[in-house]
Amino acid sequence: TSLLLMAGIMVTVGLCRRLTRRRLRSHQRLYTFLLEMVSTFQICACTNELCLLGNVEPKPHTALTLTYGFTVLHGLTLTGSTCNPCGTLQPMWGGGISVKMGGLKIGAQFVAAVLARMFMHFIWSLEMAEPHFGALSQGCSNPMQTTETQAFCIELLFSVVFQLTVLRVESVNPKYKVHLIALLITTLVYAGGNLTGAIFNPALAFSLHANCFYDKFLSYSLVYWIAPSLGKFVILYVF
Repeated sequence: TSLLLMAGIMVTVGLCRRLTRRRLRSHQRLYTFLLEMVSTFQICACTNELCLLGNVEPKPHTALTLTYGFTVLHGLTLTGSTCNPCGTLQPMWGGGISVKMGGLKIGAQFVAAVLARMFMHFIWSLEMAEPHFGALSQGCSNPMQTTETQAFCIELLFSVVFQLTVLRVESVNPKYKVHLIALLITTLVYAGGNLTGAIFNPALAFSLHANCFYDKFLSYSLVYWIAPSLGKFVILYVF
């Protein structure tokens, strides 16, 4: 049921992206906003569902296999969208897009994060699958299983590794690049998923753990917003 749900989300988002390209390409700002929003929605909604499947046996093989598979599918179906505020900072820094357009994209990403969270809460309330039972009563799932300092350093390091890899594989054939990125993300999730969740995406972090941001805004914003953004600026400044 969960796999069918995520497949349905991806098909729906694909149709929305195609419709947006056909009808709204002449309206640049609205086109950019909607394209980025529906793309980020797909990643956030699917990852929310994947988090519920983390305890499916055999652990952690099932979760890691699904992470790799759906990361490849995201890469193949969401071409042209960053779906990550940190990724939007690079063209803003280099002058590829204006600050206004970059802010529009980041706004779309956080809007999508909230919409994906609301949508998944509605789906979970229907209890269509066993992992959905009790999902709404978890509150803050507390992904930080280490100190705030260590969590900050882990998310900073993972952001640097991820963003540097993305820059280094830009010239690689797209059909190979998507597998390299998926393999990297799966490796990082395996290495640090049990400590911080290995998210390194501010919008995705907010979608996954919104309740935690309400309870401990300062610590979670430092770890899941400031750390990955700082990692991106380190890459941009050094390289």
